[in-house]
Amino acid sequence: MKGIVLAGGNGTRLHPVTIATSKQLLPIYDKPMIYYPVSVLMLAGIRDILIISTPASLPAIQELFGDGSQFGLNISYTPQPEPRGIAEAFTLGAGYLAGEECALILGDNLFHGAGFHDLLHAARTDLSGCVLFGYPVIDPQRYGIGEVDDEGRLISIEEKPLQPRSDNAITGLYFYPPDVVELARGLRPSARGELEITDINRHYLAEGRARLVGLGRGFTWLDAGTHQSLLEASQYVQVLENRQGVRVACLEEIALRMGFIDADQCYDRGIQMRHSPYGRYVMEVARAMAPALASR
Repeated sequence: MKGIVLAGGNGTRLHPVTIATSKQLLPIYDKPMIYYPVSVLMLAGIRDILIISTPASLPAIQELFGDGSQFGLNISYTPQPEPRGIAEAFTLGAGYLAGEECALILGDNLFHGAGFHDLLHAARTDLSGCVLFGYPVIDPQRYGIGEVDDEGRLISIEEKPLQPRSDNAITGLYFYPPDVVELARGLRPSARGELEITDINRHYLAEGRARLVGLGRGFTWLDAGTHQSLLEASQYVQVLENRQGVRVACLEEIALRMGFIDADQCYDRGIQMRHSPYGRYVMEVARAMAPALASR
């Protein structure tokens, strides 16, 4: 399975902050926003990742990640000159995907919860259709909503319904089989001129090939696309990290625990950032995994 991070758009809801920088490079507490979606793909066991962003933003994102080898990843890049809808990620990334299954995540989404690694691995098993991830919200009129029956089967998808039949918001994380590229190529733009991800999901639903994985109690999903939600996401991460002493979306730690890099590589990354609390945390993680590093 390959991963795509869709980090496009002009961040107009965050003006003037994003006039001179990419939204996905803004900080959510102690890390760039884009670290959070990349961490989700890593937790799913994905090492080949394509980042799609605007031509103006890509150079800075490339400077941040390079080829991804410091995390044991293979990161590629492609531009999205104009935002033409989420589903355009599949046509832009068609050559990269090369007929493989894929996970798509939006660049401003934050997920966190105990057991998330296991849930992601279970969701990608036997991927005959699309897998969507639902999260209960108090204002379902603002979201795409997935309705399930008494047996947990997905039976309808509604976009911003006036009278929602469920409170399960469909989050910005999606798993798809290889045929999603051909589906995306056959889409027509919606009334707002975009290739809609909902149209793809409804196609799978009509074929009985869509399922919704619920993220219930113990999970957090945040969309950091506005000033308020960006602040809330930072406050969430700050409280969690300061109370528990662990860091959310620490890519070096995830890479080490997933076996993408070894303790020496992790420690060296920490050394490079040793003047920051984040860098010192990375060093301590490496020492905990390899006691021989304690003398360094």
